[in-house]
Amino acid sequence: MSQDIILSGMRPTGKLHLGHYHGVLKNWVAMQQTSQCYFMVADLHALTTAYEDPSIIKSSIWDMVIDWLAAGLDPEKAAIFIQSKVPQHAELHLALSMVTPLSWLERVPTYKDQITKLTDKDLGTYGFLGYPVLMSADILLYRATKVPVGEDQIPHVEICREIARRFNHFYGKEPNYEELAQALLKKMGKVGKEIAKLRTAYLQNGDEDALKQAHQLVLASQNVNSEEKNRLFGFIENKGRSILYEPEVSLTKASKMPGLDGAKMSKSYGNTITMREDPQSVSKKIRAMPTDPARVRRTDPGDPEKCPVWQFHLVYSSEETKQWVKTECPKAGIGCIDCKQPLIESVVAEQQPIFERAQKYLDNPALVQEIVLMGSEKARKAAQTTMNDVRAALGLEV
Repeated sequence: MSQDIILSGMRPTGKLHLGHYHGVLKNWVAMQQTSQCYFMVADLHALTTAYEDPSIIKSSIWDMVIDWLAAGLDPEKAAIFIQSKVPQHAELHLALSMVTPLSWLERVPTYKDQITKLTDKDLGTYGFLGYPVLMSADILLYRATKVPVGEDQIPHVEICREIARRFNHFYGKEPNYEELAQALLKKMGKVGKEIAKLRTAYLQNGDEDALKQAHQLVLASQNVNSEEKNRLFGFIENKGRSILYEPEVSLTKASKMPGLDGAKMSKSYGNTITMREDPQSVSKKIRAMPTDPARVRRTDPGDPEKCPVWQFHLVYSSEETKQWVKTECPKAGIGCIDCKQPLIESVVAEQQPIFERAQKYLDNPALVQEIVLMGSEKARKAAQTTMNDVRAALGLEV
């Protein structure tokens, strides 16, 4: 079976923190071992909210890529690239915007939510309203089979699926596509017969596993071109030719990394520890963390459940250390500084290999640029294959 194709990215809006590391990067490092991955610096997306002063975007890109590499991303296993270096993102975005109803964009939950939260920014722009279309273009360009998202981003993947469906409805019609598809299956021999069986299992019994296996067999086929594969995808599901493929959601666990104040770790809250923070700064920040407000003096008993420091213990501490805190804190057997010291040691220990991996890229910035150049070239080749099919469907071939 062929690998899943994964597309994911981050906006370059400042230094990455431990919330990014535990919530996203660890998942990416695991995914690159089993899937074909494209990891994107989403600089065009950053412009949707930072269009007035894009300086933070430019200054953040290379630091962010170094953080990715320091976290364990391997450029030999995954394409690491910059969105704006692949012009097909903008081209497909434009094509999709022609068929995407305005009402679909206005109903995206995060649209109204961000308008309400980011009151200091003028977000009454087409770019901000249309960012789900750009996100759809990002995903559909690479024919991603899965998109790793949290629960709050599921609507973005769903609108991507709807846009792909609508595009295929308009432009995937072929009067004789069934005859052409049957001829293709015959040409494919044993693989074609297996695909036909899986198609029957899906259409007669609704077997989703059969549908997925059939898709994987088509993707893995070496003796059919991309246009023929698109035709087979549509035939398997008893539809017209599939020019754009509908991705599935790969639900990722919500990050359990709290901020220094107990709220979600976020730059906008000013409660972060960066991935490559100086150990002295880490120590200072953790020592200054607020604790159980009822514990005013060293002799006052505390309640770990009411203390932001306990949330850090849940992420970083061993069962033995957590039990020590749960036993000693309520009887004032330890002070708050005592409680925080194991956390300082654990965070610094976790960051040490990150510092070590980052150093070779800090010493040789040209190596980072070479990695991005290589990843962008790989991304462009994959994206161009999709755009050739899209341009042909739209009658834009010259």
